Amino acid sequence: MEDLSLAFEERLQEIETYLNLLEALEQQVQEGTPQFGSNGAIITPQQQRILYSSVYLQLYNLIESTVTQCIDTISKLVVFRGLHPYDLSVELRQEWVRFVARTHDDLNYEKRLQFALTLFENVVNALPISEFTLEKGGGGNWDDEEIYRFTKRLGLSLNISIEAKKAVKQPFKDDMGSLALIREYRNKLAHGNLSFAECGENITVHDLYQLKERVALYMREVVGCFNSFVEAHEFLIPERRST
Repeated sequence: MEDLSLAFEERLQEIETYLNLLEALEQQVQEGTPQFGSNGAIITPQQQRILYSSVYLQLYNLIESTVTQCIDTISKLVVFRGLHPYDLSVELRQEWVRFVARTHDDLNYEKRLQFALTLFENVVNALPISEFTLEKGGGGNWDDEEIYRFTKRLGLSLNISIEAKKAVKQPFKDDMGSLALIREYRNKLAHGNLSFAECGENITVHDLYQLKERVALYMREVVGCFNSFVEAHEFLIPERRST
């Protein structure tokens, strides 16, 4: 599970590198009009705001990619170990049935029968799980509330420290906490409800550094909870966890 932490830190480092660039740009603005070389193009305030706005997209990408990798690690581990449905915890077994029988998909009668027969054959023949994907739903909606809701569905205890909870719940801008704000801005940018220049208004690089730190604090603990879940074999029924 070290790979999850490593992947998270690598993506976080990319954002920190970008923020370093923005910080250098902001210093140039304070010293005068920034431009490329002595006779090069001038960097306008609008361009600066557009550059700032992309931090929200980068942070959202960090959140969604981290959660996705954590979730996929569990389903891949189930398949890799050749586990049977009866090996899985109650929550994970429900997720397997959901996946195989497509219980939450809008299907016609024939398709529903087809997937029901597949489930029947797997159970009757006691076949090991050869394919399993945890259905995450539509993208673009990951924030702390959605992460909590999904981990609860998996039977995973999301034990987040008071400090990290406060970091993401404390209003950062527009009366929203850090992850909620990032999700909101990401979706508004993606759907064209907010321009990049508007998104980057009334924000400083120092503010963006603070936002990044709040996200990093919370998401590190989320990764830690997934690590603990896997290492304690909590995806299995209690009597199978010792093995």
